[in-house]
Amino acid sequence: MLQAPQDTCFSPRQTLRCPHGRVLDLSRPQVMGILNLTPDSFFEGSRVGSDTDLLHRAEAMLTAGAAVLDLGGYSSRPGAEDISADEEKRRVVPAVEAVRRAFPEAFISVDTFRASVASEAVAAGADILNDISGGTLDDEMLTTVGRLHAPYVLMHMRGTPQTMIQHTEYSGDIVTELVRYFRDKLTHLRSFGVRDVLLDPGFGFAKTAAQNHELLRRLPELGVLGLPILAGLSRKAMLYKPFGLTPDAALTGTVAVNTIALLNGARLLRVHDVAEAMQTIHLVSNTYPTHPSFPLSP
Repeated sequence: MLQAPQDTCFSPRQTLRCPHGRVLDLSRPQVMGILNLTPDSFFEGSRVGSDTDLLHRAEAMLTAGAAVLDLGGYSSRPGAEDISADEEKRRVVPAVEAVRRAFPEAFISVDTFRASVASEAVAAGADILNDISGGTLDDEMLTTVGRLHAPYVLMHMRGTPQTMIQHTEYSGDIVTELVRYFRDKLTHLRSFGVRDVLLDPGFGFAKTAAQNHELLRRLPELGVLGLPILAGLSRKAMLYKPFGLTPDAALTGTVAVNTIALLNGARLLRVHDVAEAMQTIHLVSNTYPTHPSFPLSP
């Protein structure tokens, strides 16, 4: 069996130390609400239409129980348009500033693979950097994350959002490959001084539906790495295409797979529908009060 990196400097799996002095507690599973600042994200219902819409949606998510708001200005759906860094900043930085002013206690994540966007977003008040590329699409990203001392979501993906559907062939067992990928990346991150990491298996990124389901079933095997797992399954194609549906009709499937993810060790659910995810956490924790994912269940 592959082993985790030795002599790790990463913080305990239940906490994320943020650059603005606060700590996100993951001793029980939490919810990350998705706010897309893009005109072309795959789920139309997630697209923010205006500054007023942004703050209304952010307030609704926080009121429903979201611990983190994830703001993204670059659509990563298959075949999405490749926009410039300046355009991404134009979308993201003012939004971070607005959410931070309106909700000073909220944890804000920024979904970006670009170092310059990450730097300006943290300066504007962001707490967490969510990088779909694992540092492969910008040579300065990991250096920047280490310098900013921001918690880092390390995701598995091959290629780019424009090419990833061409990279679903794996030479061996997919879970073994992910463990190896994360193990090597964590060693690399440590050399840049990154302290706090969440692991995201990258459901839907360079993976077929069958591979996504196998990865979900075997999610506990990533526990060897000793770090919290983010599960981003909300309304993805694996949940609606087999039934001839659209993302708008995928809420039931999302609740089902989020339940499995929780029982298999996920600590953070990245979702479009916060209230339903919070209900899922509550019901699963009450049904399995001694499950290791819910050590503080009432």
